[in-house]
Amino acid sequence: MSAGRTLLEIQNISKSFGGLIAVNSLSFNVKEQEVVGVIGPNGSGKTTVMNLISGVFPLTSGTIRLAGRELSNRPAHKIARAGVGRTFQLVRVLPRLSVIDNVIAGAVFGHRRRWGYDAESMATHLLDRVGLADKQSQPVSALTYIDQKRVELARALAGEPQVLLLDEWLAGLNPSELQTGIELIESLSNEGRTIILVEHVMDAIRTLCDRCIVVNSGKLIAEGTPEQVLSDPTVISAYLGED
Repeated sequence: MSAGRTLLEIQNISKSFGGLIAVNSLSFNVKEQEVVGVIGPNGSGKTTVMNLISGVFPLTSGTIRLAGRELSNRPAHKIARAGVGRTFQLVRVLPRLSVIDNVIAGAVFGHRRRWGYDAESMATHLLDRVGLADKQSQPVSALTYIDQKRVELARALAGEPQVLLLDEWLAGLNPSELQTGIELIESLSNEGRTIILVEHVMDAIRTLCDRCIVVNSGKLIAEGTPEQVLSDPTVISAYLGED
């Protein structure tokens, strides 16, 4: 998908937890309709970056803007209203609600603020989209892990976000589920959605991403196409070690 104007601007963001610097003066931009992968070894700060963009954690320093609008240090629910939707590394569903009510919650509290029949219609469409049309009325706690991931994705989409954050959404899937998941994300990209994904599955990175940023110890160490960054000696060293 060809990218357009810059939509998300991340400038010199840092996050410290006591004496630990998890993200260290990181900057990158994301254009409309672009799929950007955030990759790096375990513990490099990738999920912290997603948490800073979505408002789970406040910034220690730096700025984040969405379509020119300041998001820095706003509460998570206001950032969701502004147009940032996300899934989590560890699935977060509303366990006492049905499948469809989980997704309706995304429509009600998301960017567009749909209500009533409008929200229910949106939820029904999205559950069909992610392959759960036949499970709408089930309690979400009765679903398998992959199906809970599908619910979480549908809930994020129900908010009609300007930017969708996917934090290791493909993790834990078997080969068949993985291929289905890649195809689903690819179809979202083909609709013109703007996506940032944290991922360890390199086949997914190569297939889905227009561009990648690579972080290590909270710092940006490489940026470019998947082919460029995955052949970069600095990136290879960060993943595999000097030897």
